[in-house]
Amino acid sequence: MNRLNVGECLLVGFRGLTIPDWVRELASRYGLGGVILFDYNCQTKSYDNNIASPEQVARLCNEIHALPSNPLLFVDQEGGKVRRLKESKGFAPLPSHQNFPSLPISDRQQLVTSSLAEQRRLGFHFDLAPVIDLNYNPKNPDIGAVERSFGEDPESVREQFAIWNEAAKQTGMGLCLKHFPGLGGATVNSHHELTDLTGTVTDEQLELFYELGNQIQGSAILVSHGIVNDWEREVPVSMSQVAISKLRARLPDALLITDDIQMQALQQKFPTRVACERAIDVGLDLICIGNNLMTDDAGLLDAAEGLRRKAGESADFLAKIEKSIFRIQQIKKQFSTHA
Repeated sequence: MNRLNVGECLLVGFRGLTIPDWVRELASRYGLGGVILFDYNCQTKSYDNNIASPEQVARLCNEIHALPSNPLLFVDQEGGKVRRLKESKGFAPLPSHQNFPSLPISDRQQLVTSSLAEQRRLGFHFDLAPVIDLNYNPKNPDIGAVERSFGEDPESVREQFAIWNEAAKQTGMGLCLKHFPGLGGATVNSHHELTDLTGTVTDEQLELFYELGNQIQGSAILVSHGIVNDWEREVPVSMSQVAISKLRARLPDALLITDDIQMQALQQKFPTRVACERAIDVGLDLICIGNNLMTDDAGLLDAAEGLRRKAGESADFLAKIEKSIFRIQQIKKQFSTHA
């Protein structure tokens, strides 16, 4: 049991341009599923985090590839305001989801292909995009108001998704659908507040996730911390057995990733260690801990130890975490750790 690489179920971030000792220790002692890079440092409130230039990012990615268990590398490169690799630092341009559909199709194809090809050359394996949340509330502070939705029309979303997915296949990048079951109708930002989605999640939105989840390159879906009281009262979707069972029933083999569990929408109910164990218990695979919204380096090692301990105490939990580790290892085989 001591050799169970529970860290395979963790997708972690760190602050700075070099790999800190705690990440090396985590990878060595527990394994490591993935690393996510950010440009903005929430602690210093400045763009001095992991990303300085294409050359620096390529070097950092190579160093991360060499860590024990060959972690996957992730980046949020949706376009527009959610774009960690910015033009101002020498990276390829990518417009926002809101502006994307209005461009000529040849421009859309070229822009996405160029961006994903660049990410792959740098050493990334997954772009945490596209967002397929339908824009039910254009004033939504986390989606509509910051141009993160392709729109309210499901057919348009399917069209844009097809362009992204074809580009991903051409470049060898993985993609990840955001944010199940759909944040488009929310009125608050889940980074900061509990987000009640009750009454805003439509059948057409859910069908988009189920349909496109069967097609997406990389088979990944990011699960939000929104609450749907019709499913499980006052329990975030990412922690809900009912919600994840619905998703697993339609997409049994998908790689399910939590949104950052340091978001206040979740931390108010489930602190880090509890959230990690609960995520595996309800059927998720990869637990995102950006370590940017909060600083908790030692806490991530504690969370990994907690996962290992619980796997040693519960045969049911052990079976679940082994299933998640298997999915993650299959994805690692599909997306080589080298560009």
